[in-house]
Amino acid sequence: MKNSILTTIVISFITLITTSCGSNQQSNTEADMPKDSVIADSHAQHQAKTANDEKNQRELKFSGYADSVNQGLIAKDTLKTSARREASGTLGNLTVTINYGSPGVKGRSIWNGLVGYDQVWVTGAHTATSVSFDKDIMINDQKISAGTYGFFTIPSATEWTLILNTRPNQHLADDYSEKEDVIRIKIKPETLKKEVSRLTYSINKKSDSEGSIDMSWEKIKVSMPFKTTM
Repeated sequence: MKNSILTTIVISFITLITTSCGSNQQSNTEADMPKDSVIADSHAQHQAKTANDEKNQRELKFSGYADSVNQGLIAKDTLKTSARREASGTLGNLTVTINYGSPGVKGRSIWNGLVGYDQVWVTGAHTATSVSFDKDIMINDQKISAGTYGFFTIPSATEWTLILNTRPNQHLADDYSEKEDVIRIKIKPETLKKEVSRLTYSINKKSDSEGSIDMSWEKIKVSMPFKTTM
């Protein structure tokens, strides 16, 4: 009887020691995990996302102001800066996005005044206007690959040259090079009846396969037609 009790006590003692060692080993394994590295990576990703969100917010914060001026909700345009705006539209499975600076007329002489004739113009303000296509398109029977392009123009009184350039990240047209053009087309400008106070881009959808990139400012409108490839 005593031997049986003693055996039970010994077995219980061994089980307790084994369980304790296993627990310590698990704790040590968890402690050895590079938690600081995981936390640091997560923090860096959060900071990067926050910085990007703040940048977008700063750039687009005056977009609503420009819309209100154009709609007549703000009687006098007093904002000194050129609002950063974005236009987006879809044709079938194609998405087109335009990011641009939107200067105001504010009583100034625009054509052959603020904007010189027969010169390459950023067709916006500050950073070059960028146009993004998420799928290939066709312009004048020329295939334009999906991607982001700089949109430039050469205005004149009776004819404009519209340009897609491979370098969208430019300040004004300072670094513009004709050698980097993807396509140039010539169009006739349209005269508007009502003034558009703040320069505005839009995607004009004519059908699921045809549309145009329209730029309107003061009493002039120009359009770059395009087609989807599907």
